[in-house]
Amino acid sequence: MHELIQHLFAPLLDNELLRQRDDSCRLEISAQSLAFTTDTFVVKPLFFPGGDIGRLAICGTVNDLAMLGAQPIYLSAAFVIEEGLPLEDLRRIVNSIRLASEEASVTIVTADTKVVEKGSADSLFINTSGIGLIPRDIHIAGQNARPGDRVILSGYIGDHGIAVLSQREGLRFQTEIESDCAPLNALVAAMLEVSSEIHALRDPTRGGLATTLNELAAQSEVGIKIDEEAIPVRDSVRAACEMLGYDPLYVANEGKLVAVVAPQVAETMVSRMRHERYGAKAAIIGEVIAGPAGRVLMTTKIGGTRIVDMLASEILPRIC
Repeated sequence: MHELIQHLFAPLLDNELLRQRDDSCRLEISAQSLAFTTDTFVVKPLFFPGGDIGRLAICGTVNDLAMLGAQPIYLSAAFVIEEGLPLEDLRRIVNSIRLASEEASVTIVTADTKVVEKGSADSLFINTSGIGLIPRDIHIAGQNARPGDRVILSGYIGDHGIAVLSQREGLRFQTEIESDCAPLNALVAAMLEVSSEIHALRDPTRGGLATTLNELAAQSEVGIKIDEEAIPVRDSVRAACEMLGYDPLYVANEGKLVAVVAPQVAETMVSRMRHERYGAKAAIIGEVIAGPAGRVLMTTKIGGTRIVDMLASEILPRIC
């Protein structure tokens, strides 16, 4: 995906705004800062423990807006429906969209529906776009990480990817693993109440925590060093990953965020996050270092240091 973007889409569609390369685009219109984003959801299966494609679409778009510090306000929704999709399934998904929108305090103001012949869309694809308002004097971007900053993770990693995989492949574990799919705009708003010294935010979706940290390190031209012991992973997710040969660092999440914040506010920020529903397990997992630029290093549980590379291939396609 990164190579496709870098060598095909970016050169042909290049412009100053697209070069921001964040989860949303920051737009300055009449002295008002807006965040704008779009995403298409093709998850398979449509329903999984802890959510479905409808909840996923709303939460994914809301979170992309929140990663610029924006308060999401309006969303669009477009549905590509394959002939033969049971009406009751569609009703259930649209109801999930309604409930997730209410939870995130956003309004769907425009929509579109297309029906295609059987075999053309694998049941249902959903595209959502969103607009949010960025508070004055908030400038959060992937290029703003600075040496000395602390890296905060909002909670357990890997839940979404393993939940979807278990449903897709019919796997059963001793403890059911549910997707972490959730809107994070209220959590981000609470963080901004503590301090505006949040330099970068990112939700570690496809490619997981490892890929997200590599993207941030490359954008800011810094290094990032994390502590394996500090990264929260559920025992059930860790056991599932060991059984399947996966590394939790590369498994997708849909209700977590990575924050890069000034060192003097990190402890207070984590304390405040832990009082929020979707930040209860927040932890400082590392820091930004001067170099090597674009590299992520990890102190392992046995005391060594290893390079954490960008994900080389998609271990779980159709995950969102």
